[in-house]
Amino acid sequence: MQANKSQISDIFNRDRLLEIPFFQRSYVWKEEQWERFLDDMVNISEETKPYFFGSLIFKQQETPTRGGVGDVRTVIDGQQRLTTLIIFYKVLSLKKGDHRMYQRFQLDESGVALSHSINDAKSFKKVTELDELANLANADFVDNIVNAYNFFNDRIDPDEINEDAIRQNAYFIVIDLSKDDDEQQIFDTLNSLGVRLTTAELLKNFLFRRDDMHLYETHWLSVFEKDSETKKYWDREIYAGRDWRAFIDLFFFAYLQVKVQNESRHIKQKDREEFQKLENLFSSYKKLMNDYGFNKESILQEIGDYANLFRSNFDTDAVNVGLENSPGMQRINTIIFGLDTTTLVPYILFVVANTKDNAQRKDLFRAIESFIMRRLTVRSNNRGYSQLFLGMISERILTSGDFYEFIKNRSSAASLMPDNKELKDGFNNSNLTNKAALGVLYFIESHGRNEKYSVNLMGMAKYSLEHLMPKNWEKNWDKLEDPQKADERRKKLLTLGNLAMITQRLNASIRDSAWAAKKDGGLVRYASGIDIHRDFINESEWDEGKIAARANELFKKARKIWPLK
Repeated sequence: MQANKSQISDIFNRDRLLEIPFFQRSYVWKEEQWERFLDDMVNISEETKPYFFGSLIFKQQETPTRGGVGDVRTVIDGQQRLTTLIIFYKVLSLKKGDHRMYQRFQLDESGVALSHSINDAKSFKKVTELDELANLANADFVDNIVNAYNFFNDRIDPDEINEDAIRQNAYFIVIDLSKDDDEQQIFDTLNSLGVRLTTAELLKNFLFRRDDMHLYETHWLSVFEKDSETKKYWDREIYAGRDWRAFIDLFFFAYLQVKVQNESRHIKQKDREEFQKLENLFSSYKKLMNDYGFNKESILQEIGDYANLFRSNFDTDAVNVGLENSPGMQRINTIIFGLDTTTLVPYILFVVANTKDNAQRKDLFRAIESFIMRRLTVRSNNRGYSQLFLGMISERILTSGDFYEFIKNRSSAASLMPDNKELKDGFNNSNLTNKAALGVLYFIESHGRNEKYSVNLMGMAKYSLEHLMPKNWEKNWDKLEDPQKADERRKKLLTLGNLAMITQRLNASIRDSAWAAKKDGGLVRYASGIDIHRDFINESEWDEGKIAARANELFKKARKIWPLK
């Protein structure tokens, strides 16, 4: 990798072709960015001093044998600025009647030195091949490329632009990557700076070339970009792997794990470990395709099949609708996306791809829920979940019996199933995060409900968590003179027995009120219709004894909902 300070003439030298990946996202700059760009050009013209236009990242490609091109580079970052620069110069040269200032952006008299993506190629060609100024507002297609041209056509005053000053004083920092450099690292850095790029975009341009239109339309466009609803599904972002990721990246990670955990593929252990790192996803796919001889068309067909299966099963909106009372994919989705357990996704994808018997699948889902929710209640660490569930793919764990046997025979802390004694202790003593505590209460509540309930259960995301005895109890509750008892109370009020799920947050002035005032101030109203509150919400008093009694009632329900085997 090399970084150099470069002028426009260094970047466009009539010998170099810059290629925007053919299947890259469209040109997205709009008036705000064009306005700033034009202001910069006017400022350079007036002040005639060095001006920095930002960085560009290119990657070296094989040089073609066709004439007129001595150097080919892929544009990794800089599509927006380079496209805008060429459109700006096209308009300026036509306004000044001086075609020579635009020639540097051409390889020869007919071809521009920037090759655009599938989405913008048509409009970019139309603009760059204009022989005279024209208003394209009513063109048969209008996109951001055409809009940029129209903006500059309306706004450029040739007398304000000193082309010599721009040529001499406009600078970029150009980072050149060799063919062996890893562009994913660059993309990850750009992501950290707020540029929304996905691994899937890299994969798309790795898997398809400009002459692969049929493959692209069959195996990618129809699967991931068919319509706005499809794009919305795959573009949504979730928190996974300690970072926000596009949903499509989570799919590609899950599919990769299902693929490489198959022992018949003979993936080297060292490579398998690398393939398990979400941050190495693009590099992993390149290595898989290049080193293990996978046929591109067959793997694209399989990716499409798995993507359709993924979309029909995984739903982040599960947290916004009432939970079903029996084991199934909706409860699993709520565990994954409501309780931040995305490490489950590859294994669940494997399960739905390999089980046809609904009863068998439900039994397995019940076992998974029991395992996750028991561990959540006792605050077990989930740090080893990734290896645990990938191991289940490798061992082809597809029944509840095999699931229980698998975790029983594993020695890692991540596989331990809390017994009933530990579960009871969890309800009485665990101090959970608000999200975890709400999840435990919500799953217990949902299990016992049926269509006869007068109040429908809403999605988990619709509920708030309330401490029945408030954290600031000292103001309005009975006084405890003994410091030890006061400390014990502070611990007890943080446990599940003292927590309620309610439909609306209490007013701050009510939250710390005495028990009777708190109930009348909204607690009873907002907790009505919730079965796990029914026997306790109207108690005449609330103290540590009541908290313990409710914790034990919750435990009795939980041990039946989440069996040990």
